[in-house]
Amino acid sequence: MMPFTYERASDAASAVARLAQAPTGVFLGGGTNLIDHMKLGVAQPDLLVDITHLPYNRIEPLPDGGVRIGALVRNSDLAADHTIRQHYPVLAQALLDGASGQLRNLATMGGNLLQRTRCVYFQDVSKPCNKRVPGSGCPARAGYHRELAILGASEACIATHPSDMAVALAALDAIVRVQGVSGERAIPLVNFYRLPGADPQRDTVLTHGELITAIDLPPLSFAARSRYRKVRDRASYAFALVSVAAALDVADGTVRDVRLALGGVAHMPWRAKKAEAMLRGAPASEETFQRAAEAELAAAQPLPGNAFKAPLARNILVRMLLDLTEENRS
Repeated sequence: MMPFTYERASDAASAVARLAQAPTGVFLGGGTNLIDHMKLGVAQPDLLVDITHLPYNRIEPLPDGGVRIGALVRNSDLAADHTIRQHYPVLAQALLDGASGQLRNLATMGGNLLQRTRCVYFQDVSKPCNKRVPGSGCPARAGYHRELAILGASEACIATHPSDMAVALAALDAIVRVQGVSGERAIPLVNFYRLPGADPQRDTVLTHGELITAIDLPPLSFAARSRYRKVRDRASYAFALVSVAAALDVADGTVRDVRLALGGVAHMPWRAKKAEAMLRGAPASEETFQRAAEAELAAAQPLPGNAFKAPLARNILVRMLLDLTEENRS
């Protein structure tokens, strides 16, 4: 691990100003992903600005009926929160499906959003990787890519985003609130992440020095009828091969509204807007769900090692919608 300077921030403005002056500096929250990458040599910051004493550890109701979650709220605390479990169960389930209990006790909301890919070539500094070293190549395309992307990938990168929580937040239309040297801004989570294109080294639209301060959950009348389902290689903690976050509102056998997002299939949580558009106003039937899932996955471009992901995603999506339809009847 390279030597670095450690500083503890006393307020957000000074933390942002300090990091803006350090091109390779980073914020330190729970550090569960960052410290691993520093040990591996994937991350080599010369400055860590510790933000753990800033006042962003609360879960608060918003005047419009939504919820504001501070960026330093621990994953385990949010998963156990009564309001989240009752009104946004998809988020509580996604949190509990991510990582181990020990990691959830340390990991923060802001840090969870900024997790980097688990592509084996990204984590091995002896191998080329366009995401780690731009222009060095992507050996995953012809190498080991079983866990990697089938949607939205590019010739430069086929990495997947690893967070379960972010998939649920994408389905809930969450808003990421950030503070930078020019002030505050609010970014819809569906616009927060980038597809890789020709420059996959950037995962998000954040500029250097911007600090995540909170995540807002807008009120959604049917969010209580939501679920998260994840398929992984083992029963204990593992990253998703494919996951689905869904909220469904059915009345008199017709889909009134729906929110869908897929995980483990793209460089970002994949909001399934094509499937949503086909489902609204349509009969809540297995045939309808099959057509919507197939339409969403029609753009998939799998490689030989991950071709199983398209039918797997379709089957999980359809099963989830059938289960939620049954729950709507009860």
